[in-house]
Amino acid sequence: MRILIVEDEKSLASEIKQFLVKEDYNIDLAHTGEEASELISVNPYDFILLDIGLPDYNGLDLIKEAKKYNSEAYFIVITARGELEDKIKGFDLGADDYLPKPFSLLELLSRIQAITRRKFGHQESVIKFGGFSLDTNKKHFQFKDKSISLTKKEYKLLSYLVLNKNRVLDRLQLTEHIWGEFYEDDYDSNYIDVHIKNVRKKLAEFDNTNWIKTVRGIGYKFEF
Repeated sequence: MRILIVEDEKSLASEIKQFLVKEDYNIDLAHTGEEASELISVNPYDFILLDIGLPDYNGLDLIKEAKKYNSEAYFIVITARGELEDKIKGFDLGADDYLPKPFSLLELLSRIQAITRRKFGHQESVIKFGGFSLDTNKKHFQFKDKSISLTKKEYKLLSYLVLNKNRVLDRLQLTEHIWGEFYEDDYDSNYIDVHIKNVRKKLAEFDNTNWIKTVRGIGYKFEF
């Protein structure tokens, strides 16, 4: 998952980034509205954590702008302001949650996870298919009562495919959302295919169902 943090308090922005990086999120930082605007116009984000009180921008205006480029992004407003009017405006513009400062980083993580489940139509943190269970909160994968060892990249790839079940994802989408960056020179490389092959092999050790479908010329789809 790729997240943009828009926060002019650099120490707070850095603290949030360090915490979410440890949780295996891909993070970009912007300390001004102008920086955020530039990043939003060229990068796809799953989440945008947005402070309203920016030095050069009204954060609420930035939501409207961001919606043009990141129509599928989810917004959590993080701000010291507590006025009801601001909250109403934020929700009217498309904010998905409102987190007043000061807040717990664990609470922020919990809200991100809850919104992620809603985004992909899952009510529970544990997603089951066949005899497999994927715990998106604990980042744990198992078959019945046996844990399955996945590398970080394998877990991120599998969980992203599972969350997007029955949706075709091309290699560019997988690269941007899992690795966080896409480099033109890497487009013809096969590292996505190699990771897919490794995940398929680990699934096949327990169940030979072809969960991950290859969509020729495009990418992959997880079906269940």
